[in-house]
Amino acid sequence: MSDENLQPVFQIQRVYLKDMSLEQPNSPAIFLEQEAPSIEVSLDVGAEAIADGIYESTVTITVTAKVKDKVAFLVEGKQAGIFEARNIPADQMDPLLGIGCPNIVYPYLRGNIADVITRAGFPPVHLAEINFEVFYQQRRQALAEAAAAAPADTAAH
Repeated sequence: MSDENLQPVFQIQRVYLKDMSLEQPNSPAIFLEQEAPSIEVSLDVGAEAIADGIYESTVTITVTAKVKDKVAFLVEGKQAGIFEARNIPADQMDPLLGIGCPNIVYPYLRGNIADVITRAGFPPVHLAEINFEVFYQQRRQALAEAAAAAPADTAAH
């Protein structure tokens, strides 16, 4: 084998909108409210191998806007990307899929969510930048804590 075949490869194959939903359970009455809505945002990321050296990375955002106790709108979007990643050291694959790929996919999702909210008749919601490295580290820590707690839970039974 030549050294060329062992060069690390990372390429974007495609970025696409995988899922988008909008709910306005209290329209049209909600449009008469004068109070600004409170906004909640939740985030999730995922990755899976779909072929040899080919991975799908997803970022899911849910935006819920409430005026008092009524939901003005709920938007959930899932943006995905297909990435080729070959000859990447094993210890770098998880961070690549958990940090690098979401950093590429997120700006597309951010734009799509802002567009849907505006088209729904509401003022635009501009989602903040996300530090996927911090999100990745927090998630790994939570998984490690859950794994450490699991044997203690099963021993108690």
